[in-house]
Amino acid sequence: MNQFIASVVAEKVSALATEQYLNERAARASADKFKAALAQVPDIDAAAFDQRLPATQ
Repeated sequence: MNQFIASVVAEKVSALATEQYLNERAARASADKFKAALAQVPDIDAAAFDQRLPATQ
């Protein structure tokens, strides 16, 4: 039982640390830098293995 509780606590601490990290990264985000990075992506079709499969009905 102790091992289970320790595992649950460790998972929660990890989730909280991840949330804090993502919030810190989001605070440093810049829409202008994001748009500049997207502008550098070439406008080409995806490779065959990366394309979506057609939707089935």
